[in-house]
Amino acid sequence: MRLPQARLDQVLDRFHEVEARMGAATDGVEIVRLSKEHAELKPVADAVQGLARLRAEMADLEVMAADPEMAAMAQDELRDLTERLPQMERDVALLLAPRDADENASAVLEVRAGTGGDEAALFAGDLFRMYSRYAATRGWRIELDSATEGDAGGYKEIIATVTGDGVFGRLKFESGGHRVQRVPTTEAGGRIHTSAATVAVLPEV
Repeated sequence: MRLPQARLDQVLDRFHEVEARMGAATDGVEIVRLSKEHAELKPVADAVQGLARLRAEMADLEVMAADPEMAAMAQDELRDLTERLPQMERDVALLLAPRDADENASAVLEVRAGTGGDEAALFAGDLFRMYSRYAATRGWRIELDSATEGDAGGYKEIIATVTGDGVFGRLKFESGGHRVQRVPTTEAGGRIHTSAATVAVLPEV
């Protein structure tokens, strides 16, 4: 994957422009708008700059590889960077991809126990606690909408609204089936059980 250099330059130019305007802005509304755009652009700009540094280092190593005395060391380092390059380019490409219109929306989170009986309900409870703790670290607020508890604990189904900036963008990829293999507390014989739960994340309207 070879990302167009013009597109990468465009990102950096805009980032530097926003930084310069932030330093000169005096209007409160404009400062807030620029600060938000700066926060969105910074991870992209950092990734683009990291990719540029890696490409420049590769170019230097290619020159060094032509020197018989430096060739062995340069080729080893060049091989390592060549292996890292595709992943870095993929990371930048993902950051440059168009953002979902609901990226910054709050979300409705549903966790439902699947196959596995009581252990599945316990697993669903573990998942919900995990999301709750993650939400707390992000400063998000969770409001419980409904819950059906399992007979041995956990939840057969639990639905909550997660409110905060960027919730849906962070959680949307959690949607789908989740599976765990472990010795559950409901198992007296020490056998490993496989249990499943489903997670749905929808942008709040």
